[in-house]
Amino acid sequence: MTTTDMTAAEASDTMRNGVDTATLFATLDAVKQAPEAARFQFRAHNQWVSGTHNRTTIADYFGVGEERTHERTFVFDADHPAVLVGQDHGPTPAEFVLHALVACITSGLANIAAARRVRLTEVRSTVTGDIDLNGILGLNPEVRNGYEKITVRFTIKGDAPAEKLREIVEQSRARSAVYDVITNGVPVAIEVDTP
Repeated sequence: MTTTDMTAAEASDTMRNGVDTATLFATLDAVKQAPEAARFQFRAHNQWVSGTHNRTTIADYFGVGEERTHERTFVFDADHPAVLVGQDHGPTPAEFVLHALVACITSGLANIAAARRVRLTEVRSTVTGDIDLNGILGLNPEVRNGYEKITVRFTIKGDAPAEKLREIVEQSRARSAVYDVITNGVPVAIEVDTP
């Protein structure tokens, strides 16, 4: 049945929280049938601009068995604020990590809520990361370079009891790729070409 063949109530039921639940469940079923389709490689291409300013372009990736491109190219500038010897052309790379974490959990919870037939009316969050620059600056070898602690605080409202809304956030945290990368680490290989 196409969307045009559905009644208004059926059509509105397939879209929940901006998520096409019919497509969501069809994707889950397709991956169950062909697990190799779930293998993706995401890419980011970065170029130094000047000082601590650099620019990342995201356009291409591999997924569902073939090379693909986004519908548009995304460009992100990163820099340091003046107090950290930068020109403030963009957020710091460490701030992008905070954005990636909260964006991943928020995207996931919208899907999970839709799948559980919960209509969300509001989702807001603030994520904070505590860092001691003595590590990055090489002034104290006892201090780690990265965040010492990250806290994500959500406000979530919808047509479900508070406990169910908390369960949706927890399920999203449990399935979040970025949360997993941050909390479990991932092997990172650095290769250098000097033509």
